[in-house]
Amino acid sequence: MALLNPTRLTGRPAAVTVGDQSMSGDDLLEAATAVARQIAGADTVAVDATTSLDTVVALTGCLLAGTTLVPVPPDAGPVERGHILRDSGAQLLLGPNPTRPVGSGSDQGGSDQGGPGQRRTVGSDAPALILYTSGTTGAPKGVPVTSANIAADLDALAEAWAWTPDDTLVHGLPLFHVHGLVLGVIGALRVGCRLVHTGRPTPGAYAAAGGTLYFGVPTIWSRICDDRPSARALRAARLLVSGSAALPAPVFRTLTELTGQAPVERYGMTETLITVSSRADGERRPGWVGTPLAGVHTRLASEDGEQLPADGETIGELQVRGPMVFDGYLGAAGRGDFTPDGWFRTGDVAAIDQAGWHRIVGRASTDLIKSGGYRIGAGEVENVLLTHPAVREAAVIGAPDADLGQRVVAYVVAEGVSPQSLIDFVATELSTHKRPREVRIVDDLPRNAMGKVQKKLLHDDRR
Repeated sequence: MALLNPTRLTGRPAAVTVGDQSMSGDDLLEAATAVARQIAGADTVAVDATTSLDTVVALTGCLLAGTTLVPVPPDAGPVERGHILRDSGAQLLLGPNPTRPVGSGSDQGGSDQGGPGQRRTVGSDAPALILYTSGTTGAPKGVPVTSANIAADLDALAEAWAWTPDDTLVHGLPLFHVHGLVLGVIGALRVGCRLVHTGRPTPGAYAAAGGTLYFGVPTIWSRICDDRPSARALRAARLLVSGSAALPAPVFRTLTELTGQAPVERYGMTETLITVSSRADGERRPGWVGTPLAGVHTRLASEDGEQLPADGETIGELQVRGPMVFDGYLGAAGRGDFTPDGWFRTGDVAAIDQAGWHRIVGRASTDLIKSGGYRIGAGEVENVLLTHPAVREAAVIGAPDADLGQRVVAYVVAEGVSPQSLIDFVATELSTHKRPREVRIVDDLPRNAMGKVQKKLLHDDRR
């Protein structure tokens, strides 16, 4: 399935802007066609996915050629880089100095399930992209995503968000993840709208871009809320979309107040692309990420696999199926992450109400806390903490406890408030058993490139 229609690129001045560099649609098509010729004969090509027009050109060239693209994070260390190149079987590495990646990176770590040039496809449809996602253990896993997966997802999002060629999409996200690369670049190219990548995602850059459609992660939207003139400059935009992590309810409310519109939230994973979203023409609720996109089905399951009710309160593992869901990890035997009846087990904990609205609690491994016989969602406690005027950031985990099994522990960035007063505050807003047993005041929370709190580092904390 062709993802791109070249005629949508032609005749468009400044079709793509990255930082202070722009390229017309005709120039992009010419440069991408040259890349397609350069990589002729290669099944799988890696690219140093820097925030640059070069990355956009390389991606477009691979899509035109029907070649599998493997985006390599520009900050990847030698072990991670070597693993990605070996595991994907990339035959060519595009960047400032194109190379054959045989022996690239370090010989330490990584997977040797295949050698360079050995394409390992999933199903009958070769992947358009192989994206790498880190699990809780082991080296990053390759996620093959087909053109059919991507097309189904982008078309469903275009319908939900009323995304058209008349839009100008603005974002400043990395170009090696689903959010910045698949939605933020391929989405713009498929729809045929103008793309403005701000380089760095600063409030001033977002305000100056003059877009109609904006993508951001919660950290970006929080910083924009702190820069009120920049936030007010976004009043002319048609849609503000937040993803990659939960948007705190206070940020949702402040952004709504300053920009005059509530943000659209959505949910997805590397393995599933985007599956749930609120709509451009529909309701938007703080703390809820919307309803399933066209073609998507979702359900909740207990730890023993029993289907749970969609009553808005019961939480369980979210399972999904739909045309954008991948078929299995690269090199993996079988489909161990799928149920016997074909649903992908996301590993995320959620609640679904009777109208189909989804509230994501978090990862089952870190955000579902079992304390004293109760099941407590970390996100619920975090949202309450964030309503306290002294709290700027909050992350909640379950720590081992000899008596309770796990105790609720909160890491909080705050000033002028005591741990005990925050414990008491939560106890007045939620059931008493959900209160933190311990609050630790910290200077900052560890986050990855997409702004997600790295809770594993909090579990490893020894302060």
